[in-house]
Amino acid sequence: MATLLVTGGAGFIGSHTCLRLLEIGHKIIVIDNFTNSSPQSLERLKTIIGDKANNILKIIHGDIRDKTLLDDIFKSFFLNGQSIDAVIHFAGLKSVEESTSKPLKYWDCNVNGSLCLLEVMAKNNCTTIVFSSSANIYGSKSDKLICENDSIKPENPYGETKAAIEKILNNLFHSSPELWKISNLRYFNPIGAHPSGLIGEDPTDYPTNIFPLICKVASGKKKEIEIFGNDWETRDGTPIRDYIHIMDLAEGHCLALKYLLENPAQIFSANLGTGKGSTVLEIINTFESINNVKVPYSFVERRSGDARASVADNSYSKKILNWSPSLNLADMCKNGWNWQMNNPDGFHDSRKTKLDKV
Repeated sequence: MATLLVTGGAGFIGSHTCLRLLEIGHKIIVIDNFTNSSPQSLERLKTIIGDKANNILKIIHGDIRDKTLLDDIFKSFFLNGQSIDAVIHFAGLKSVEESTSKPLKYWDCNVNGSLCLLEVMAKNNCTTIVFSSSANIYGSKSDKLICENDSIKPENPYGETKAAIEKILNNLFHSSPELWKISNLRYFNPIGAHPSGLIGEDPTDYPTNIFPLICKVASGKKKEIEIFGNDWETRDGTPIRDYIHIMDLAEGHCLALKYLLENPAQIFSANLGTGKGSTVLEIINTFESINNVKVPYSFVERRSGDARASVADNSYSKKILNWSPSLNLADMCKNGWNWQMNNPDGFHDSRKTKLDKV
């Protein structure tokens, strides 16, 4: 099994992926500045995994823009006769709305942070990386399933930063194609939670994604959810999106890492989505039916930049990674609500977590 550096591992996608990596037997060093996450998510992994997690999970509070800290992390393992075999790179800001009002913040954190990370990786001869990209880089596609060869036309600063990092990684690979092993994983709409209810999505700022908003309405913390338009050319007039269970997404990372470690140097991009679209009303109706709760909603005007539909063509991921989503929309709604019910205040006791030193 490999020793991995996971950046941003305390976040929603990062924590669930770390869980699967630990279950497989990998050793993980997580670096996170906890800007929009809690160290408690990682502490709870120890509850799920058991005592063995104490020996295979190290948590460091830090920022990937701190090249000295990153270099110290790599060198501390080298001095102990070990090495970091690969990096899974989640760290970054992710709000489309905020990126529009604070673009410099996003370019600094996402792109400059990635440059710092890659520079330190190269310096320490670590040349395998799985990058957390986004379907947001495709822009407003709506007429067909979105495949990896479609044009890259992001429509907001967040998407621009993800596309820029992919371009940097492509340049890096072609500078030394015999060395670098790189995977860009382009997510669609991850929702749900681990079935235990111990980890889930807990944004520390105000949520803008639909599923946390549904949970807030169902729990009475918000009066209703606003649906942007009911006049779209879809089966019920609301937009269609490709929702994927967070555990299926986590499994995709594990398989991408496995593929890179077992094969020659290369770079590839792969969509992680179900290939099936659900409308906004379908996800609300499924949530209500599965969990026996009400989710009041109202219709408002369409948002600028929204697409009628955004659904993945996941055939390449199935082929190259032997990956296929196994959980459906009902599972996503059930597990996500279970997390909300068990953690109405999210990770509210994050200060109790013990952090490691380099």
